[in-house]
Amino acid sequence: AAPASPPPRKVTSAGTPSCLTFTLADEDHTLGNALRYVLMRDPGTELCGYSIPHPSETRVNIRVQTPEGGSAADAMRKALVGLMNICKGVEETFVDALREEEMGRGGEAKGEEMES
Repeated sequence: AAPASPPPRKVTSAGTPSCLTFTLADEDHTLGNALRYVLMRDPGTELCGYSIPHPSETRVNIRVQTPEGGSAADAMRKALVGLMNICKGVEETFVDALREEEMGRGGEAKGEEMES
């Protein structure tokens, strides 16, 4: 069995709950950029950026800053839930389109068989 990935770590950089850097192990630009996008769509996020410390490392640092008194951790939780919902929506749309395509092909195939 593969070794378990370490859980995401939260590192306080600015010393305030409104400005945090999260380190996500075993991740790359795919998740980093998607989370940055979702976080920046949130009006409660003032700043968000991500970096890969080195190309050979499989971790992403995501910096989140909210207005004074806000919670960067809450913004990150909200973004993670939002990203999961986006992914579920994409999956549902894909599966529905695939079913429609398969039903369309099935109908054509049956029609062709009947003509022969």
